[in-house]
Amino acid sequence: MKLHLVQIDSVWEDRAANHAKARTLIASAAPQPGSLIILPETFSTGFSMNLAVTAEPEGGPTEQFLREMAAHYQSCVIGGVVTQTADGLGKNQSLALAPDGSILARYTKNYPFTFGGESTVHTAGTEVALFEWQGLRIAPLICYDLRFPELARSAVRAGAEVLIYIAAWPVKRIHHWISLLQARAIENLAYAIGVNRCGTDPDFTYTGRSLVVDPHGLVIADAAEQECVVSTQIDPAIVRAWRAQFPALKDAGMQA
Repeated sequence: MKLHLVQIDSVWEDRAANHAKARTLIASAAPQPGSLIILPETFSTGFSMNLAVTAEPEGGPTEQFLREMAAHYQSCVIGGVVTQTADGLGKNQSLALAPDGSILARYTKNYPFTFGGESTVHTAGTEVALFEWQGLRIAPLICYDLRFPELARSAVRAGAEVLIYIAAWPVKRIHHWISLLQARAIENLAYAIGVNRCGTDPDFTYTGRSLVVDPHGLVIADAAEQECVVSTQIDPAIVRAWRAQFPALKDAGMQA
């Protein structure tokens, strides 16, 4: 399966500018039909807690942008969106759209980033989500979720072979990002993919380092620090062969 990791420097609280920028970046990669295109957490506004700007209804402009990209490139597109709730809060979500416009998965971040004030404006999710694309079972996750290994384990128990973390992970803790992505891959015998933003906002500096880590913990793609799209491939046979050969998941009471 062909992957395109869109490492964007999001313009603060400017949805139209970020949709235009993302459109140009994706076009530069010329994705082939059947690809998986991944954009970061809250890519359309930056990691802002200003719900008056960030929150959208389901089916809102960012969802429509992702749907447009999926249809245009006949690919699956994953990206972050903040949706409105009835109680006036938001949900930080990872949304996966199919080429026909259908929603493959809508995952709500289980662990809002309390240290950054997120838990005061975003309601936590309570479940993992799974979908299948190009023969691989994929679990979308978000940023701070990476620090909670039990959440990844729940996704793998449900059948996940690929863990995709979209993020706005700051430079100050970037070594945690790299180490934890490798750890999640190794302990779950899974691909771990992290798609981070780069650049700056009023609160943080981001250094990108979007990564694809294989089930052995080896980094097979690294976007470095600049705005770019990194393209690579992952193979269902690799994760399944390793799980069959090395029975750690079976020893943990799970089917490989």
